[in-house]
Amino acid sequence: MTGVLAEDAGAVRILTFDRPEKRNAFTLESMAALQDRLEEGIADPGVRAFVLTGSAGTFCAGVDVAVLQGATVAGTHANLVALHRTVRTLAAGPKPAVAAVEGHAVGAGLSLALACDLVVAAEDATLRCAFPRLGLMADLGLLWSLPQRVGHGMARRMLLLDEPVRGTEAADIGLADYRSAPGEALEIAMDVARRLAAQPPLAVGFTKAVLAAGPRDLDAVLRQEASDQALLHGTSDFHEGLRAFTERRDPVFTGRR
Repeated sequence: MTGVLAEDAGAVRILTFDRPEKRNAFTLESMAALQDRLEEGIADPGVRAFVLTGSAGTFCAGVDVAVLQGATVAGTHANLVALHRTVRTLAAGPKPAVAAVEGHAVGAGLSLALACDLVVAAEDATLRCAFPRLGLMADLGLLWSLPQRVGHGMARRMLLLDEPVRGTEAADIGLADYRSAPGEALEIAMDVARRLAAQPPLAVGFTKAVLAAGPRDLDAVLRQEASDQALLHGTSDFHEGLRAFTERRDPVFTGRR
């Protein structure tokens, strides 16, 4: 058992943490499986978006504490370098990802949710840093993603004081993008993912790469914009968009250059 299930629904690949007896806490093996499924989806032209979710009504409780037993400095560094591949794939990879959060998104589980482009949180969900309880700082990119979403003040409250955020509040403060009734996060996430899958793939990928680079000075962003936008003007998606606009119909994007 890898602890990660993969299922395709049209152009959307659903990736599910599936260790319900551990509240979907992940192991190194299950994270390697998640990375493999992401890479397979990226290589598959029929997959245009991902949904990341958890089984049995909870998202992910972070790393399985058993992984931390006997941890060494060198071993932890090596493990984090390996896990960072998945953070980069979600945040900066060419295909968009939506997190569907029910139950708990705790510790590194919260990190993985926020590595996704968009987050749907059920009203009764709990999103929490939890790292201070183990004498640790946040990892898997949470120090990068959380302040961008909620600002430095709220990020400090969550990172330093371990203040939890309920799903009812998450969308209001920017921690989540959409709110759902309990049990309906996956349904809403699928709707969002289908909409993402209908967008021009190359433009989505370029946009994700710029956003993942984080705050930069204006000139750097403008240089990137000039390069990427010029390339997009040479793609079939651009010409399809123009034709659809003039013909007053919805465009059908393929991702071909």
